[in-house]
Amino acid sequence: MSQHDLRSAKRPEPDQAMVDIANYITDYYIGSSEAYTTARYMLLDSLACSMLAMRHPECVKHLGPLVPGASMAGGARVPGTSYELDPTQAAYNIGVQVRWLDFNDTWLAAEWGHPSDNLGAILAVGDYLSRKAEREHGKMITVRDVLTWAIKAHEIQGAYALKNSFNRVGLDHVILVRLASSAVATHMLGGGKEEIINAVSHSWLDGGALRAYRHAPNAGPRKSWAAGDACRRAVTHALNAVKGVVGYPSALTAKTWGFYDVLFKGKEFEFERPFGSYVMENILFKISYPAEFHAQTAVECAMQLHAKVAGRLDQVDRILIETQEAGLRIIDKTGPLANYADRDHCLQYMVAVPLVFGRLTADDYADAVAADPRIDALRARMEVKENPQFTKDYFDPEKRYIGNSVEVFFKDGSSTGKVSVDYPIGHRERRGEGIPVLLQKFEAAVGGQLPARRVEQILNLTGDTSRFEATPIHRFIDLFTL
Repeated sequence: MSQHDLRSAKRPEPDQAMVDIANYITDYYIGSSEAYTTARYMLLDSLACSMLAMRHPECVKHLGPLVPGASMAGGARVPGTSYELDPTQAAYNIGVQVRWLDFNDTWLAAEWGHPSDNLGAILAVGDYLSRKAEREHGKMITVRDVLTWAIKAHEIQGAYALKNSFNRVGLDHVILVRLASSAVATHMLGGGKEEIINAVSHSWLDGGALRAYRHAPNAGPRKSWAAGDACRRAVTHALNAVKGVVGYPSALTAKTWGFYDVLFKGKEFEFERPFGSYVMENILFKISYPAEFHAQTAVECAMQLHAKVAGRLDQVDRILIETQEAGLRIIDKTGPLANYADRDHCLQYMVAVPLVFGRLTADDYADAVAADPRIDALRARMEVKENPQFTKDYFDPEKRYIGNSVEVFFKDGSSTGKVSVDYPIGHRERRGEGIPVLLQKFEAAVGGQLPARRVEQILNLTGDTSRFEATPIHRFIDLFTL
C-alpha cells in the first residue's frame, strides 16, 4: 500500500469476514432437523448448568444488578432468582451461571471454547423482547426462535475456532462469544446487515481478554465469569448498533491499527467450511463430569481404573497419562494448586480424584477435598506426554476425537494395563448413550433448585417437542424464576 493510501481518509468497503457473518445471520435458512434436536438438548443442558451453579456462593455473588438496586421492571429475568435486569446485565448474569462450573457444552479445534456461553446474550435479549412484545400485543419470541439464534451463534463461534487459534497469540476464547453474540443480538433487536456489520466491527475493536486467568501461575475464577462479561459487551454493541452508532469497516484489515496487525500477527482468518449448522450438530456435551474437556476421557479412564487402584494407593510407583497436544499445553500442571479454578484445569488433579474416590463432582475441586494428601501424592507420580494419534484424531474433521489414556504402574512391577478412551460420552458418536444421561442431569439440576410442582411443569413441557418449541421464551423462563 502506498504512503498516500495509508493517509487516505476514504472509508473502505467492510471487511469480507464481517460481511459474511451478516449475510449468514440474515439470509441462511437452517434446514437441519439434527441441529434443532441437538439445540434443544443444548438449551436444557445449559439451564441445568445454571441451576447447579446456584449452589455455589462464589457464583451467586456475581448475580443481580451491577449497582445494588438498579433493577428494571419488565426487563430480562435471571433463572433461579427473582432478578429483573436490563438486558446487558442479565446477559452477564446468565452467562456467569451457564459457564460457572465448566460443565456446559464444548467445541475443540485450533481454538476451544463453549458455544452455549452465547445463551447469556440470547436468553436475556429474547426474554426482554418477548415480554415487551406481549405487553405491546406484538409477536412474541418462541423457543424455536431461540434455538435458531443459538444454532447460528454456535456456528459463528465454532467455524472461527476450526482454523484460527487465538490462544496461540495469548487471547482468550471468549473473544468469539462476544463476536457471535454481537451479531445474533443485533439481529434479534431488529438490526439488518449494516447494523450487524457495525456491531461486529465494534466487537473486533474491543481486542481480546488475555488468557492469563486460565493458566498457572494466575489461574483464577475470572475464567468462570469471562463469558458472561463477553455476553454483556455483545449486547451493548447490539443496542448501540440498532441506535445507529457507526461502525468501522476495516476493523480487521486496517494496516497497523486493525485487529490482524495488532493482535493476530498480521494473519487473516482462515475457514475450513462455510457457515451452516455443522457446529451444533457436532457439539460436545459435558454430561458426566464438570472437567475441562480435554480431560473428559482421561476422567473416564481413571473411573475405569478406580477399583484396581483405590486399595493399592500406597503401592503406586508411577502413572502415565497420554493426551492430545492441546491437553498437554493447557492442563498439564504441576506444583501447588491455589483454588477451585486451578484444580479444574489440572489434568493430573482430574485423574487423581477418580482414582482415589471413584467420582469427580464440582465439590471435588473445593479446598476440603483438595486437602486429602493422597491426591497430591498421586499427582507427584504422574507423567503426562502427547500421543500423536490422539492429536491427529483431535484435528480430523470427520472425527473430532478427544482421546486420553491412563496406565498405573505399581512398585512390584505390575500395572493396570493401559485404558484408552477416544471420545467421551458427550461426543456425537455417543449421542444414543449420552442424551439419557443429559436428561438425568437436567432433571436432577432443576429438582435441586425449584419446587416440585414447577419441576413437573418443566419436564412435561420439555418432553413435548412441538409444544415446547412453540412456547414463548419468556413463559418458559417464567418456570425458572423465583
